Amino acid sequence: MSTYGPLLKTPGVGRVIAAQLTARFPFGMLSLAYLLHVEHVFHSYGAAGLVLATTSVGQALAGPLTSRWMGSWGMRPVLVLTSLVALVSMGVIAFVTMPLWAYVVVGFIGGLAVPPVQPAVRTIYPKMVTSSQLTPLFSLDASAQELIWVAGPVITTFVATQIGTVQAIVLAMVFLVVGGAWFVGSPELGRVRIPRSKRAFGVVLKRPSVVVATLTGLLLIGACAAVEASVTSVFGEGSPNAGIVLAVFAIGSLIGGLALGHRPISPNTLWTRMVIVFVGLALAVGGTNFWWLCFALVIAGAGIAPALAVMFGSVSATVKFSDAAEAYGWMGTGQLIGAAGGSAVAGFLIDGHGATGGLMVGAVAALIGVALPLVTKRWLPDLRGRDASPIPDTEPVNIPT
Repeated sequence: MSTYGPLLKTPGVGRVIAAQLTARFPFGMLSLAYLLHVEHVFHSYGAAGLVLATTSVGQALAGPLTSRWMGSWGMRPVLVLTSLVALVSMGVIAFVTMPLWAYVVVGFIGGLAVPPVQPAVRTIYPKMVTSSQLTPLFSLDASAQELIWVAGPVITTFVATQIGTVQAIVLAMVFLVVGGAWFVGSPELGRVRIPRSKRAFGVVLKRPSVVVATLTGLLLIGACAAVEASVTSVFGEGSPNAGIVLAVFAIGSLIGGLALGHRPISPNTLWTRMVIVFVGLALAVGGTNFWWLCFALVIAGAGIAPALAVMFGSVSATVKFSDAAEAYGWMGTGQLIGAAGGSAVAGFLIDGHGATGGLMVGAVAALIGVALPLVTKRWLPDLRGRDASPIPDTEPVNIPT
């Protein structure tokens, strides 16, 4: 706390963290809310899964693009426009009865319009704190986002089952309006201007650190998605144990992020933190008893937020400020692909080999997530004693002669 206390006392930091978490909170609710609502309409989980898949595809496609737009049009116009479109799409799905293809189309549009809050906030963080505070801030942010994945599904399930699926989507809409307005109204968004990038769209992927962070994030989130599917299959829909185990998983990440957030980042930091995730998931393969899974997954969780913090810090320190938002957008796309792929592959193995097969998918993904940054560690920055802020954009200056 000696690290985080002064950090949270820095003007604006606590408020911006709270505002962006509130703005992103609906998207910790929406997948489950859509799943329950569309299933209620069509009485088919297959139909609901199709709507969710197209929503995720839209989000994956749009992430880098809308993030890049913030450098061309400004953060506030892009955030307001995307929030309005996302809000309308949520309202249509909640209140309009349509054929399945229409739900698919609206879901895809809503995915395209997910506001790029995460790239925006991680782009302005370096302008809010000193260089020594930036790495702990990335870690605090990665840890705090676990609150979205712990509370979001719990609130959604309660509202959808006790009141109604329409009301669950409406509640997500309320969070989007309140959180989006709070974040967009933050003075920091007016003080920070992302320069227009002079490089073509996608060129930032030529940065090796961005590729390593994107692929490692894909593997990490893919492993987490496989675990979620497996744990759900162990306990079934009627038991609260699945939710408890997954909450323990997220709490482990929160604790790990806070415990390791002040540690300096070296080229070896990412793979060593991924080792923590792998060890926990390898233990989970050994049994599906409630208490054993809690023990194994709290260990695995302890590496998640610390690993994400390293990825964000490594990208921040190796890209130009004008490219930072797009780089974070690509990282988000990688994580979405990992979530979809991890769930899909785990689902096939769960059908054939039970929950242990799905947990094995998570362990293998985490093992590859150890090997990748280990083999490519020469591409990752050494930030011990260095500033993790993005590389400044410079322009030629005409000097009178």
